[in-house]
Amino acid sequence: MGNENDDEPLSPGGRFFVQPATHQIINCALGLEQPLGFDATRTVVSNSLMIKHPRFSSILVTDDHDREYWRKIDQLDIDRHIILRSDPVGEGDSDEAVINDYLAHLSVSSPLDTGKPLWEIHLLPAHKCVVLRIHHALGDGISIMSLMLTLTRKLDDPEETPTIEPLVSSTRRIRELGTLGRIWKVLKTIWFTLIYLFEFIMRGLWVKDGRTVVRGGEGVELWPRKLVTAKFSLEDMKRVKNAVINATINDVLFGVISLGLSKYLSKRSSESLPEGLRITGVAMVNLRPSPGLQDIKELMKKNAAAGSGWGNKVGIMLLPVYYHRNRNGCDPHPLEYLNRAKMMIDRKKLSIEAFLSHKIGYFIMNFFGAKAASLLNYRVLCNTTFTISNIVGPREEMTIAGIPVTYLRTTSSSLSHAITMHMVSYSGKADMQILVAKDLIPDPDDLAKCFEDALLEMKKASL
Repeated sequence: MGNENDDEPLSPGGRFFVQPATHQIINCALGLEQPLGFDATRTVVSNSLMIKHPRFSSILVTDDHDREYWRKIDQLDIDRHIILRSDPVGEGDSDEAVINDYLAHLSVSSPLDTGKPLWEIHLLPAHKCVVLRIHHALGDGISIMSLMLTLTRKLDDPEETPTIEPLVSSTRRIRELGTLGRIWKVLKTIWFTLIYLFEFIMRGLWVKDGRTVVRGGEGVELWPRKLVTAKFSLEDMKRVKNAVINATINDVLFGVISLGLSKYLSKRSSESLPEGLRITGVAMVNLRPSPGLQDIKELMKKNAAAGSGWGNKVGIMLLPVYYHRNRNGCDPHPLEYLNRAKMMIDRKKLSIEAFLSHKIGYFIMNFFGAKAASLLNYRVLCNTTFTISNIVGPREEMTIAGIPVTYLRTTSSSLSHAITMHMVSYSGKADMQILVAKDLIPDPDDLAKCFEDALLEMKKASL
């Protein structure tokens, strides 16, 4: 065991993710062309950049005042972190269904052992899959994705790690405007920020979405889960994106969610829902530039001992979509959903909602404690309907221990939402894991098909 005098306090974001109300573990599944063995896994992990990061060889400890710290251990026993499931882990029509059931179980009732560093690798050779479990306190999703990819290599160049595209700041175009344009942009930023900040505070107090068959609430995070996969083509998403000027893949994703939820609610709801009914999503927004793998390598070389620059710097953004079906006896044009989503996201990008939500949480944590900050976030979740994230994965096909990776998917611990969606792109594909409270949404396969059909309808409309 390491020296307690060298203990390092958790970052505010790390403390947030270890609180019971907002406890989060990231579960990432990699499908393989053939099974991966225990010894090969140990070799890959031993030689990886991942375990050289101090967070991956530190345990979580708590002092007498309930303050959390990272304590470096003297010797990391990698074998304790690799869990081999030699037999099938369930029964189902396909490996995909079995793996999704396995991940759904992990999302509710399988915490990580705090007696060792907070990560595990589950080998499922019967289903040709590897599941990497990492506690969210170790870092934000984009950083962990980048670091995880150091376990892999490019399929066509075994000496190189896969590449990911760094995110570009949404404010970059402000510098390209004239003086009047910049002033107008600043005024709109102030206006939208005030509106969204007020809404965020109200959501943390009492304002909530209207009751629908897909809305969860307090205690729903403990309910049994079901996990399904919606599969999209990035080429289809790009084609739809090009149909609307200056649209982005995120705009398309939210258009798909809006249309897909409208389709699903029309099937499920026994009563007619009001036109324009608001259904609010919550997105965790990374407030740092997305690091490429080269940036992480430099970080590891220069700051491995201190872990400088690592952690969770995230804010919350509320992203509403609206129910629109059968208006005046006919459905809206599919691209109307994209246009509405783009308008909403453009306004969100202008604001500093995510940054201020981060600062509010930081202020509450400093003055009232981590539990109070966690409770605020929990109230926001209880008063909204779904969680959504979209992470850019590697563009190239990749391998792990020389075995080609066929898919890359991620999900996380269950929340008080009845629907949690995580989309990851990989080599021209975009798979969205849809985690649902199955007592509220007993037919998640239908929900996934509604999303898939929504994209196809948009693609057809854009031709």
